[in-house]
Amino acid sequence: MPEPQRAIQGAMMDATIEPAEPPAATPGPAAAHEASAAAKGSIYKHKLVTRLWHWLNVVTVFMMIGTGLGILNAHPHLYWGVHGAQPDTPWLELPHWPGWATIPGSYNLSLSRRWHLFFALVLAFGLLFFMIASLLNRHFQQQLTIRAKEVAPGHLWYDIKEHLAFRFHDAANPGAFNVLQKIAYASLIFVLLPTIILTGLGMSPGINASAPWILELFGGRASARSIHFLAMCGIIIFIIVHLALVILAGPIREVGSMITGYWKIPEEDH
Repeated sequence: MPEPQRAIQGAMMDATIEPAEPPAATPGPAAAHEASAAAKGSIYKHKLVTRLWHWLNVVTVFMMIGTGLGILNAHPHLYWGVHGAQPDTPWLELPHWPGWATIPGSYNLSLSRRWHLFFALVLAFGLLFFMIASLLNRHFQQQLTIRAKEVAPGHLWYDIKEHLAFRFHDAANPGAFNVLQKIAYASLIFVLLPTIILTGLGMSPGINASAPWILELFGGRASARSIHFLAMCGIIIFIIVHLALVILAGPIREVGSMITGYWKIPEEDH
């Protein structure tokens, strides 16, 4: 073999072939869509299940409060204990609710009860579906988990001061819920709504006959009725505070995000 060919062949044998670089991973459609939205100044904040449950509750809770007040007009007195009746001394005497606050507007106990029981089923099964879906899509774990450091006095006081200054989100992580939001939503989802559903079930004669332990859990029918009313008051307070904060934070941006899922980042945070 001629000398030049040997040299070329030796160089080829001694050469180290570098492995080819793998191609860069192409982001999936969802990731690309979110990145595009973030570049335009918005983030995907509310999943579809959350939005559907929110708007279902807007109608359901409105109907339940109105029909509940209509039912309460039949005997606007609250007691503690097993029974509670006219001769007993109530712990709270309520006014007769006007027609504009009740459903229907005129006093009709039978119709109020029918609508109340129908929407109670919607509320109960809606909450169950939302809880299961939020565990599966990790909404609870990602957005509503309250960590120990968040409930430290210093952290709580800092969030309170931020709210008083009308700063409702972290500019570094605008999609995250602050600890006051987490406490409020957790109280609604895991305390107020289950309480109002269980006390309502306990006051149902059919359920009471098959599951008397529910009434025993609350200390009797009169106590269950009082706790049912207090849970309703808690939900009304939540709604009032929620609406006030939506208005202060920017109603168009907040309501829009609950329709489309995308929350527009304020200009000062860009």
